[in-house]
Amino acid sequence: MTSPIVIAGGGPVGMCLALRLFQSGRDCVVLEAKAQGAYYQDHRALALSQASKLMLENLDVWSRIPAVTPINSIHVSQKGSFGRSVLRASDYDMAALGYVLSYGHLMQAIDQVLSEYADKSQAAKITIHYDTEVQQIIPKNRNTELHIQQGGQAQTLTTALAVLADGGRSLKDIPGIERINKEYGHHALVCKVAAELAHDGIAYERFTPMGPVALLPNGEREFSLVWTGETAGIEPLLELSDDVFLAQLHQHFGDRVGRFTQVQKRICFPLKLSYLSPVTAPHLVVIGNAAQTMHPVAGQGFNVGLRDAWELAELIMQTDEVNLGAASFLQTYQASRQQDTQRGLKFTDFLVRFFSNDIAGLGGIRSLGLGLFDALTPAKAHLIRKMSFGSKG
Repeated sequence: MTSPIVIAGGGPVGMCLALRLFQSGRDCVVLEAKAQGAYYQDHRALALSQASKLMLENLDVWSRIPAVTPINSIHVSQKGSFGRSVLRASDYDMAALGYVLSYGHLMQAIDQVLSEYADKSQAAKITIHYDTEVQQIIPKNRNTELHIQQGGQAQTLTTALAVLADGGRSLKDIPGIERINKEYGHHALVCKVAAELAHDGIAYERFTPMGPVALLPNGEREFSLVWTGETAGIEPLLELSDDVFLAQLHQHFGDRVGRFTQVQKRICFPLKLSYLSPVTAPHLVVIGNAAQTMHPVAGQGFNVGLRDAWELAELIMQTDEVNLGAASFLQTYQASRQQDTQRGLKFTDFLVRFFSNDIAGLGGIRSLGLGLFDALTPAKAHLIRKMSFGSKG
């Protein structure tokens, strides 16, 4: 079986790439390990930038997302100090600084668009194979082979361009791919909590010696919590009763939203910085979390992945099918994404290293730095542009 473009991974990044290719008249095949609709009950929160919103609008997805909470302001503070900075959308003539929605709701909206496209006679075609495991990827000089398992049967797909967008599940033992990892020794606990006070569209980022704590407005009175820190301090939080957990969260975070009143299911996962050295495997591109994994401190990971998909689609649209996956094509793509990706990796890594420690004397410097940053309007405007639009902001 052959196809000019095969996308391994049917999550939001892979599916948005497929939709953009479809809009441009390019056929593609998507391979997804899970069943159709399996992501609909995934309540993980995604924080989307302004650029990501514009991309989803262009794909006709945005208006179909059933629940979106805008971030009107971001309040940044450090525990135990008076230093703080506040970013407001109104100061930059923006409708919002970002948007919070659930992973499952986004996938439902994407599938709605896909089903409508399938009902119409179109020049291009998206073929999606669910319950399909990619077991081996073999890049060759003229194409890439993907060995897959579907319905208990082994098959082989040959393609001019294989795109890995599956979070890295298919990356093992591929010649020409080297991953660089930096372990933080930290975990993140994520869940949804409710508070006494309305959030008014304010997101909170609070830096503590234990690690950053983020509260993202998600619903009328609810927040999505991301509580990070050393593994030994985070993992035990899973075992606490709801009442004890909420009391500890209040003690750790402070009084800005009153007391926390409810908590939903808590999950925990390890944090690391991870990225690929320049990929030399022919006829193969890696995007999204498969290409780079960032600390969630600034909510940049998904947005960078979506920009990966968009830039790749734009390059494919400008390239003749005979040149897909050629060395010049791959070099052009990697060069187009290097600055944006490296900026995101370095920025999030800096925030973790600078704010998440108890080095004597550094607390005062951090407090002063936040206060100075709050007074520097051009610096704040520059940060907003970069977080909203990446390297092109």
